[in-house]
Amino acid sequence: MTIDAEGSAQRWLQALPEWDAVARERIGRLIDLLREENARQNLVSASSLDSVWQRHIADSAQLLGHVPRETSSPWLDLGTGAGFPGLAIAALRPDAEVHLVESRKRRAEWLERAREALGLARVTVHGCQVEALHLSPVRVISARAFAPLPRLLELSARFSTADTVWLLPKGRSAQHELQELAGWHHRFHVEQSLTDPDAGVIVGTLAGRAGGAKKGPRP
Repeated sequence: MTIDAEGSAQRWLQALPEWDAVARERIGRLIDLLREENARQNLVSASSLDSVWQRHIADSAQLLGHVPRETSSPWLDLGTGAGFPGLAIAALRPDAEVHLVESRKRRAEWLERAREALGLARVTVHGCQVEALHLSPVRVISARAFAPLPRLLELSARFSTADTVWLLPKGRSAQHELQELAGWHHRFHVEQSLTDPDAGVIVGTLAGRAGGAKKGPRP
């Protein structure tokens, strides 16, 4: 299915197993909070709010299709920014332990306020650089427009095991970044984004560094 408008985004979301009246209310509240805060700080482009269901909610929620509910926790979202995909994922799976990492102080403060307003008790906001984050390996790692793939792996492979699922929306650069990746043993591939025919999501697992270097995912 191609999600190319607000109506198709909402219909697609309504078909998710996570979707019910409570999820609808929580996502609606998230959108209201986003609109309010965007008037104070530039969380997302103002034009994207006209297609918020497609550009931000469904774009985030499509990642759930790659992670069974029973293996979606803990979930680490790097460079969360305005809360996508991590906060939207948490709103749809409030039972999951989700860690949001955002180094910009005002954005981290807003994420904390949004977490409280949405009643997401299992969400933790880390207002720090990834380099300063202390966290045990997780089951899922996501990052949207955070860093080029080699740099992203350098920063965050320590949070991964061989079973960790990586979900990396990369826009038009997905295939190119994956083709250029060297120095890692991985099982990554590119899935086409449901919300943008020109965009891709890098999906897969990471086994470690090529050449047996000491750095990399923990066993």
